[in-house]
Amino acid sequence: MFRWNTIFVVLLLLTVLSPILYFTFPKIIQREEIADGGGSNVESNVATKGLPGIIASDDRNDSGEELPHQNVQEEEFLGEGIIKDLLQYQNARKEDFVGQDTMGNWKNDDKGDQYTNTTNFDHQEPLGGVFGKVDPENYHITDARVRQFKDQLAVARLFLEIELTKSRPRFIGELLKRIADVENVLHEATTKSGLSEDADRKLKAMEETLSKGKQILDDCTATEKSLRAELRPAKEQLRTETRQNAFLNQLLAKTLPKGLHCLSLRLSIEYYSLNSTQKYQFPHQQKLEDTKLYHYALFTDNVLAAAVVVNSTLHNAKNPEDHVFHVVTDELNYAAIKMWFLSNLPGNTTIQVQKIKDFTWLNSSYSPVLKQLESQSMIDYYFRTHGAKPDGNLKYRNPKYLSMLNHLRFYLPEIFPKLNKVVFLDDDVVVQKDLTGLWNIDLKGMVNGAIETCGESFHRFDKYLNFSNPLISKNFDPHACGWAYGMNVFDLVEWRKQNITNVYHSWQTLNQDRQLWQLGSLPPGLISFYNRTLALDRSWHVLGLGYDENVKETDLDHAAVIHYNGNKKPWLEIGMEKYRKYWSKYVNYDQIYLHQCNIVP
Repeated sequence: MFRWNTIFVVLLLLTVLSPILYFTFPKIIQREEIADGGGSNVESNVATKGLPGIIASDDRNDSGEELPHQNVQEEEFLGEGIIKDLLQYQNARKEDFVGQDTMGNWKNDDKGDQYTNTTNFDHQEPLGGVFGKVDPENYHITDARVRQFKDQLAVARLFLEIELTKSRPRFIGELLKRIADVENVLHEATTKSGLSEDADRKLKAMEETLSKGKQILDDCTATEKSLRAELRPAKEQLRTETRQNAFLNQLLAKTLPKGLHCLSLRLSIEYYSLNSTQKYQFPHQQKLEDTKLYHYALFTDNVLAAAVVVNSTLHNAKNPEDHVFHVVTDELNYAAIKMWFLSNLPGNTTIQVQKIKDFTWLNSSYSPVLKQLESQSMIDYYFRTHGAKPDGNLKYRNPKYLSMLNHLRFYLPEIFPKLNKVVFLDDDVVVQKDLTGLWNIDLKGMVNGAIETCGESFHRFDKYLNFSNPLISKNFDPHACGWAYGMNVFDLVEWRKQNITNVYHSWQTLNQDRQLWQLGSLPPGLISFYNRTLALDRSWHVLGLGYDENVKETDLDHAAVIHYNGNKKPWLEIGMEKYRKYWSKYVNYDQIYLHQCNIVP
């Protein structure tokens, strides 16, 4: 009997309580969810529904399908674009509940962005840890309001990470204060029955501060655009001035200084005042073809430069009397250079001075390059006459490229038919050590001994030759290492055996329209001596004193020959002062002609 009474009591209780549980239990669950979603810990990651780049607060889409979570650190720097998205989203979130009476009667009081809560909570029972009252619609209103605060907090913390705003201490100070206010509002909302009375004021204050931050970004963007607009004409002006500077440097490199022009004139006048006997009094002429001696080839139209090459070589030679210099110049400078060495012959030196016209075999019928240099097309190309299109590279406008002196190096066997080996020197070098060791180098069947220059950013074959032309691409390696003129050892026996001059003529003929390379002697040299050049130790020849300000002093001190290749020659005003001393030490400034022409150190 007791058992049936107990069963009856249980069934009665279930009958009475089931409606209460049916209506109450879901609300308890809902309140727990709201409490959890409200975020009692304001330091946790920001959860913003549908906000790009921020964690979504809803796990499902409109179809009820689960959405993947995206873990984004609250303090992660999202950049200016995300800031703008956040501000737009914040405004959209505000519009979700402002002015919509059906969602709790939040309405605009027509005072800017000041909003007033007119929701009636008189008949709602408080629930601990819940924002607002029992009415589900009010839960939604309070939750939306809290989310707006949290959106503001997310934007504010991003401003703390952006460099443009971090550099504004006054703004950052104000922003930190607003963050603290919002955190207090959220904290009170989680511990009390709803939002505090001054929540709207703090919301408005935060909005104003965030607007300042956005204005900073907008101002910086506008400033950037303005600076870019100002930068364009500045860049164009820089390009123009760079071109003008390059032109002026080329012009200076081409121009003979007044002192050197004076020197040539005075020496020429002095030479032509001599009688015929005095004009030809160079001693030791019997040594000119002695193959046991050390022979140098120097092709120049610069009196002082030629003097420095000869003086520096003899000064550092162990046995100066064994060194023979063969100087070749043009008709214009022949008298001046010959007069200089007649009156300033150092020691027991053997020297020979010739002019191009002395080589009767060198004519346009024999030499393709001479024929090209004399052609109207080349004159048009250089002087830009008859509407000829100029070349963009000003360096090819240098007169030396039109001078046969620049191409005589390809005719050494013809110029010195009795010699077996010759050291070729440019007129812009200074010799610092005895060079007799060059004659002892075994060239191993090669014709040319030179230092390679491919360790630098230029001097690969593709920098000098047109590899888009099949004649070049089929015969040469674009990455082949280049080498330097200026100090070269030439085996004239091998030269004649391999007929290098004929190789040079063949390629020069093919390049009459300048489609294989531009003007100059190095490109045809690379071609003519391709696979016929032996690399010498770099200490024999150091380059760059005419353009490179960073040549190592230790390299200069150990170099046998230093080379002022480039526009900044040591006898020009634009020459680099730090290197001029190496050249000037071999100029005799006490010489009477230098005084008369005001050539001083």
